[in-house]
Amino acid sequence: MCACLASRSSPTSRTRPGRAGTIGLRFSVNIDYCGLRIPSIVRWPGRIAGRSVSEQVMITMDWVPTLLAAAGTSPDAAYPSDGEDLGPVMTGRAAPHPRKLYWRYKAGSQRAVRDGDWKYLRITGNEFLFDVVKDPRERANLKDRHREVFDRLKSDWEAWNDTMLPERPRPATYGNPGNFVADHYGVTNPAPAVPSVSLPTR
Repeated sequence: MCACLASRSSPTSRTRPGRAGTIGLRFSVNIDYCGLRIPSIVRWPGRIAGRSVSEQVMITMDWVPTLLAAAGTSPDAAYPSDGEDLGPVMTGRAAPHPRKLYWRYKAGSQRAVRDGDWKYLRITGNEFLFDVVKDPRERANLKDRHREVFDRLKSDWEAWNDTMLPERPRPATYGNPGNFVADHYGVTNPAPAVPSVSLPTR
């Protein structure tokens, strides 16, 4: 059995050594530094060496082709996955390789590109360039010091975005309020309407 676990709660750059048959991976799901440096643990006894750590960059969409391949199948050719099968890297049959990953997030008009150690980030119109390996907490904005890298990644993001569907003009709304679905705790119901009562006239 192959078991996978990911956590959004820690910005650490490496996972701690695991038990036998466990590997630590870093993968990305969000825009900020914590979201882009999420530890992941995979346990697959007999296939993954225990206490091993991989520096392979991955993204959540890699899980679909990876787990399908582990089960001996692949995505439907008519609906190819945007991710890739990282089984060969996790099992030591292939070396880690560079990835270029893109994100856009409606809140704050966030945009990001991760290319090797570099990350371009834009939030509410403010733009940044970080070396996420040397500066995992993203405190030193290097966009002026490495202008050519900044311009390249910004241009790459714009070219990628042109291939995507347009963003929604407004954020999606919740269909269920907080008293109906637990993780919608920030969504409130409108106050119930007070029925009007007609009093009899004398």
